[in-house]
Amino acid sequence: MRRLAIAFLCVVAAAALNACAKPELAWPQLEGRYASPASRYLEMPDGVRVHYRDQGDRAGRTVVLVHGFAASLHAWEPWVERLSRDYRVITLDLAGHGLTRTPDGYRISTEGQIAIVDAVTRRLGVERFVLGGNSMGGAVAWNYALAHPDRLRGLVLVDAAGWPVEGKREGSPLAFRLLSNPAGRAVLKSIDLGPLAKRGLKSAYVDEALVTEALVDRYVNMALAPGRRELILNSQSRPREPVTRATFAKITAPTLVMTGEADKVIPASASRGLAGAIPGAKLITYPGVGHVPMEQIPDLSARDLRVFLESLPPG
Repeated sequence: MRRLAIAFLCVVAAAALNACAKPELAWPQLEGRYASPASRYLEMPDGVRVHYRDQGDRAGRTVVLVHGFAASLHAWEPWVERLSRDYRVITLDLAGHGLTRTPDGYRISTEGQIAIVDAVTRRLGVERFVLGGNSMGGAVAWNYALAHPDRLRGLVLVDAAGWPVEGKREGSPLAFRLLSNPAGRAVLKSIDLGPLAKRGLKSAYVDEALVTEALVDRYVNMALAPGRRELILNSQSRPREPVTRATFAKITAPTLVMTGEADKVIPASASRGLAGAIPGAKLITYPGVGHVPMEQIPDLSARDLRVFLESLPPG
């Protein structure tokens, strides 16, 4: 009865707050604001139009970076700025995120996100590369490593999702708790996401000075892309098979695991689990840092990434 009462109150709240919800934003408006001269687009056979950027030194080693849930390739700009003089850096927007468009009826899946990474790299003629991912993008990255081990020179997991956790985790951001149940998702479809986004970003970034109005606006505006909220809220991916410690033991790529000790979204213990389960993985932890080290401490985290990249064998 308590759960029913909470669900009822959530639905009532959603209806009451519906007047606060912002209308969707058209693609030309979003692209005019968030695309850059480096932006390119790839039309996939399933109707997905992928937004990506290919920047840096084409003669250098190639690094492909995949963002986290509700984020976009913009999250990697601090690393792109610091790495592009010596490396080729490819960033992309996954399905349901950023400026990547999806057709009506599309359902997000891990397999679909892996296909996007594969299609973009093949389109650009990149045969082998280092793949990095943050949060949800980290889960895409390690799943890619399992699906295409021959294509990776290295794997970088930044506060990555996917480590099996027993029971409910306390202290996760409100948005993730709302996403975990139907009534909560009904609320998220209807309300103005600004206050919720700001609260969640402050939790993820830890340093509140980094949570600027421009940052909050970008997250909110991307969520207002045509059909975006419906797509995200109804397309939570689930693994086809149970994920266990043995799953990660199959990863063969040299791996760097990075995590913020103050991460409230995915606890540092999960990254320690990943590093312990992946053969030969190296773990770097950052005291006082949250969920996005590449944005919170870009100089230090990019320097650590450089050390890892230079440690990889040629070829």
